[in-house]
Amino acid sequence: MAIKVTKAVIPAAGLGTRFLPATKAMPKEMLPVVDKPAIQYVVEEAVDAGLHDVLLVTGRNKNALENHFDRATELEALLQQKGDTDRLQKVMYSTDLADMHYVRQGDPKGLGHAVLRAKMHVGHEPFAVLLGDDIIDSRDVLLKRMLDVQEARNATVIALLEVDPDQIHLYGAAAVEPTDEDDVVRITGLVEKPDREHAPSNYAIIGRYVLRPEVFDVLAKTEPGKGGEIQLTDALQKMAQAPEWTGGVYGVVFRGRRYDTGDRLDYIKAIVQLAVDREDLGPALRPWLRSFVDGLDDVPPADDTVEEMPVPTGDSVDVGR
Repeated sequence: MAIKVTKAVIPAAGLGTRFLPATKAMPKEMLPVVDKPAIQYVVEEAVDAGLHDVLLVTGRNKNALENHFDRATELEALLQQKGDTDRLQKVMYSTDLADMHYVRQGDPKGLGHAVLRAKMHVGHEPFAVLLGDDIIDSRDVLLKRMLDVQEARNATVIALLEVDPDQIHLYGAAAVEPTDEDDVVRITGLVEKPDREHAPSNYAIIGRYVLRPEVFDVLAKTEPGKGGEIQLTDALQKMAQAPEWTGGVYGVVFRGRRYDTGDRLDYIKAIVQLAVDREDLGPALRPWLRSFVDGLDDVPPADDTVEEMPVPTGDSVDVGR
């Protein structure tokens, strides 16, 4: 019988070099997506799925992550003194969100190595892994569905997304077989970031996993792979090929809303997508966006002779709110 999953592991030790210089002194996981750091969306997703025991695998210069989920007594006292209960509740919400734990990765040896650092905390139980670059819309169920599949099949479960074949080289790709459930496939093989010609399918691995504890034994014996790092995908490939003792690997095909914050352009798109759906921001943002986009038709292409380009609508932009 499968053991119920109670713990979530969130690797957060990356250097965030794609966002330099913003991430020179601030963890990339703390970059705001509208008005919350990206990491908080991920912790909230774990909690919403019933996982209140959360381990962050961090690295050097990541103290801001711990501070965000800790008490801020001076700030709380100031807000309370001012009677600003709305902001006080927002500040205290992240403090009480989950039972937070932390371990450092030390050497940046890849995602597989980061997951291996969770072994002492997780023990001999299945557990979830959530990557901070992927934000799953709270209106769409993914992790809870994966937990149900893991419990029913007592196997490792990963999230899959169908992508354009031209984009598969950006992901790990899965070879799959259908099951008796429309959104569940059995995974027979995995390849880390293959080119289009050698990809087994256009099913891409996205940043959600529910792993059986056998993954720790496999990771401990996994040699560095692509990029000279210990790849979780390589360990999952071995588990998929040895179902008799690992339970095999299954995929849940996700067809909901996902926001990628790991790339600068996609990060900007994520902010806009989430903001337009908010009741407090959407009504004012949507007409401004329409006006802005319509105004782009009148803007000449950028070239070396144009020194400064005003906002097409002529509106001022206030970045202080």
